[in-house]
Amino acid sequence: MALVLHNTMDRPLGQFDSLDAQVSLWKGGEIACWATTPYGASATDKAAADVLDDGYAPVGGTPVRPVVTIASTNSSAGAGAPPLFLADDGTNHYGTLFGVVVGATAGQTSFGPGGGTNLGPNTATGSGKVTLWHMAGLYGVTLDAVDSTSGTGLVTNNTGLTVGTPLQYTSLGLLTPATTLTTKVGYFSEFQTTGSFVTSQQFMVAALNSPSGDVTSLQQQSFYQAVFYFLGSAAIV
Repeated sequence: MALVLHNTMDRPLGQFDSLDAQVSLWKGGEIACWATTPYGASATDKAAADVLDDGYAPVGGTPVRPVVTIASTNSSAGAGAPPLFLADDGTNHYGTLFGVVVGATAGQTSFGPGGGTNLGPNTATGSGKVTLWHMAGLYGVTLDAVDSTSGTGLVTNNTGLTVGTPLQYTSLGLLTPATTLTTKVGYFSEFQTTGSFVTSQQFMVAALNSPSGDVTSLQQQSFYQAVFYFLGSAAIV
């Protein structure tokens, strides 16, 4: 559950307050956008003191301030409108305060999607903020944070995927191969592993000439992320 930075060419846009209802939902790699929420004495959505009362008060209207929301094609006005960004905070991997326990009891746990035990809370817990990336470049998203619909989503068994396949996003903000070109956010490149040889995968240490003669444990190295070119917020209309 993470956004993976490859060649992003710039720094993130910044950190912005998330809607309270979504603070614990961010996986990392979702398409995000700005929306509004009421502020002032009667507001229910909370925020850190530095942004709580920032905003504007339309004449005759309710005072509102900007927030980050998961971009959705079926949300209320403003929840799917450009500019669109990539969310960088998640509930696992570097999205947790102290990372992940590697090894656990007798080294039985390895680092990877779903592996290890989180140490500390989600990094958005203390501030309620989400980091947004806006520049065009090469990014990756772990496969547990994209459209995982078998055969049609951003998955390895989708035979229609090829280098350059356009990507859009689902109603949950998850990257998915384009079925329409209403909102194109990027282009698919490839599936990759973690790229790390520090954590030995099972196929690297299991021997064909095992004394037991059992080779059923041999496995191929599994894919970890979908790599894609993000068009950048300025290019998405």
